[in-house]
Amino acid sequence: MPEHTTESVDRLLQPRRPAPRRPMGVRAGFIHYLRPHARTIAVSTVMAVGGAALNLVGPSKLSEITDLVTEGLSTSIDLEAIGSLAALLAVLYAAGFLLSFVQGYLMAGVVQASTRSMRNDIARTINRLPLSYLDTRSTGDVLSRVTNDVDTVAQSMNQSLSSLVSSLTLLVGSATMMLLTNWIMGLAGIVTVLLGVLLMGSVMRRSQRYYAEQQTRIGTLNGHVEETYSGFTVVKAFRGEQRASDLLHEHNDALYTAAWRSQFLSGLMMPMMIFVGNLSYVVVCVVGAALALRGHISFGVIVAFMVYVRLFTQPLQTIAQVASTFQPMIAGSRRVFSLLSEREMGPDGDLAPDPQRARGEIVIDHLRFGYTPERTILTDFSARVRPGQKVAIVGPTGAGKTTIVNLLMRFYEVDAGTITIDGTEVREMSRSGLRELFGMVLQDTWTFEGTLRDNLVYNRQGVSDERLDEVCAATGLTELVRRLPQGYDTVLDEATSLSAGQKQLITIARAMIKDAPLLILDEATSSVDTRTEAVVQEAMDRLMSGRTSFVIAHRLSTIRNSDLILVLEGGDVVESGTHDELLALDGAYAELYNSQFEPAA
Repeated sequence: MPEHTTESVDRLLQPRRPAPRRPMGVRAGFIHYLRPHARTIAVSTVMAVGGAALNLVGPSKLSEITDLVTEGLSTSIDLEAIGSLAALLAVLYAAGFLLSFVQGYLMAGVVQASTRSMRNDIARTINRLPLSYLDTRSTGDVLSRVTNDVDTVAQSMNQSLSSLVSSLTLLVGSATMMLLTNWIMGLAGIVTVLLGVLLMGSVMRRSQRYYAEQQTRIGTLNGHVEETYSGFTVVKAFRGEQRASDLLHEHNDALYTAAWRSQFLSGLMMPMMIFVGNLSYVVVCVVGAALALRGHISFGVIVAFMVYVRLFTQPLQTIAQVASTFQPMIAGSRRVFSLLSEREMGPDGDLAPDPQRARGEIVIDHLRFGYTPERTILTDFSARVRPGQKVAIVGPTGAGKTTIVNLLMRFYEVDAGTITIDGTEVREMSRSGLRELFGMVLQDTWTFEGTLRDNLVYNRQGVSDERLDEVCAATGLTELVRRLPQGYDTVLDEATSLSAGQKQLITIARAMIKDAPLLILDEATSSVDTRTEAVVQEAMDRLMSGRTSFVIAHRLSTIRNSDLILVLEGGDVVESGTHDELLALDGAYAELYNSQFEPAA
């Protein structure tokens, strides 16, 4: 074992956890994604202002036409003047439509570009999140954030952002024109509408809480469904259908309650604004009639005001509709930005080691690690592995065997201590470069929808059929390849039934094709029968020849020929040596070994 002074040991035992990222709030998140499109948004805003201004000129021209008609009733109507005003109105409205069309086109591009950036950032974040994040959350909840919540944000932005800019412009413009035309009628209409806006704001505050709860409930329900159907065989075997159904109904009822409340309150906004709009018409008509009877305004002003009130209440109704879509958007964006703000993996190294030149000498020095600060798995683990050695790691469940594999691959960062490969500390290497050094076969098999060839040569280029034949013969997959209709080009999907043993043989073959200088085998033969295990073990022995290999196995018969066996208990190495040496010690290893081979009482 390596030796160190007290000072060096203390230095190595200093914690090295990366600092959390700064949380991203909803407002800061949207500013972050919209800022690159500031110029487009500015141009779009100018277009919206121009379109609204052209639309706002219309009521004044209608007022002039009305006055011409009113004056002409006693004499004669000036049709030429009315025709000129009508033609001008048509041009103004056509120009306003064109500007609004371009503004909508630009804002649609901004929305789609922003949500595309958001999805790209989520993909990068997911790839850089430590496994501890996924270990502490259900798969369904993570999938809900990546798919459902992002879709909610994208759809809401697409529906609301474009109309919001034009609506706000039209709202301010129509209010200004009302005040300029007649401030008394303007104040009467605006005050009436503002009372409705205040009422709508109180409804929005209440509904937002239920929208947030709704998004959380969706994630919980998705997690339960994913968990149930992933382990459906276990559910059936233990007759847990009723329990799973009861939990589904419980989550579904909670989602129904939150969704009903949020939708009910959100649905009140549009009827409230329609009522307020109609009320403002009545107020303007009453105030306008009183002013007209006193001779303060003409009938044409009342007509203009009726249009202004419509232009004023129309964007308010649009804003009310936008507000109803904002509720799920804000709730979803909180969950999305929370994911984007999660602490990523620690800094990556710069070195990219060459697998062809790797010797495979590994030194693990005073390693300490815990999945949480309160749960320490490895307390002071040290080991030296020479190039080409086959090292077996054994011990009771929970001793930290798989944890060592996770740290070797930098799936987790150590709390203290060092791991070096050929004299280079693993934190100085890039994670991708480090993992290129390792071939890996885990206890949990993994195949994806694609051809058998794709599954075997995963992320490898230029693998010939001859090489595939050689590997399949070594792992006992030749018969499976012959039985598949298209051989290596057969698509492995739900219709292709593979046994657990066949899936494990595929993962073993995948590691052989990678041909990495270092190997990690975590219960690599746990799902194959005894006869197949003998074939695979022989192939594995040939594969491990001349390569540094780590083997984790509960069946100790598979690791008797290991060059070094490390026995873990309580996070420390309690024994180390060859199979014969450890049996001679008659200690922890001998007890484990004898317990597997002693006859049943």
